[in-house]
Amino acid sequence: MKKNKILIGTRASKLALIYANRAKDEIAKVFSGKIELIKITTEGDQNQKNRLSDIGGKGLFSKKIEEELINKKIDIAVHALKDMPSEETEGLTTNCFLKRNSPEEILITRDNKKFNELNSNSIIGTSSFRREFQLRRIRNDLSYKSIRGNVDTRIYKLNNNDYDGIILSKAGIKSLKLDHLISEEFATGKIIPSAGQGIISIQCRKEDDDIINLLGKVNDEVSSISAISERKVLSILGGDCYTAVGVFSKVNNDNFEITGELFSTDGKKRYFKTIKDISSNFLNASTELGSYLKSEAKDTYKK
Repeated sequence: MKKNKILIGTRASKLALIYANRAKDEIAKVFSGKIELIKITTEGDQNQKNRLSDIGGKGLFSKKIEEELINKKIDIAVHALKDMPSEETEGLTTNCFLKRNSPEEILITRDNKKFNELNSNSIIGTSSFRREFQLRRIRNDLSYKSIRGNVDTRIYKLNNNDYDGIILSKAGIKSLKLDHLISEEFATGKIIPSAGQGIISIQCRKEDDDIINLLGKVNDEVSSISAISERKVLSILGGDCYTAVGVFSKVNNDNFEITGELFSTDGKKRYFKTIKDISSNFLNASTELGSYLKSEAKDTYKK
């Protein structure tokens, strides 16, 4: 490889830096040169009040970093896959995925109550329509309120009595070593996570063959199958930041299973399907799932 230094672009949040350092450590195993992290403040970081769907969606966490990558200010971008739009930005490729962290959703409450132990009308904080609609199917007597901010900010709001409970991804909580705060963990079969949840993705320029070859050495094959298949479903749906959809796949040797759950914009209609196949057919299975959900839901899931 010609380069003797690699610049990695990342969001500046505590959690994003943990993910970026994990990517850095993996790359360092196959690259002997210097590796430097470049902190980049995104639009999603600047606006911590409004619901993402109201200010531009997932791309707010990746657009600025991608611009730096396109302009060759950095060589590699590290993203939480679930924060990336389903369509790849022109000129870039996301072709490397680290071993998946825990994909489950978790609940944190002030008094350590489980979800079914909460009093009626308790206020649950979530930034996702998907999570809200999924939880309403279990308990429609609770009040669901939008919450933004990093993990520390959300926990502060909980302890400040703004909320009785908050829903977060287990991957983030574990990475921040806040496992002790978890009141309840939801299995992926009960609450289907966002596509790509728990997967750290590494993006580079499409024409940068040296970096592409390097990243091929750190790519986790199982996570790669899950990432590509789950994002394929999103791509077929062609939804936007309002789309309430959960997609989760399992890869076990030669067995592949993918489940999708899609809601109408008002949360009243639910479309669900699981498809099983052999691992080598993962792309066909995910295409079938995305097509089924789109056909069944028609335009009920779009604003």
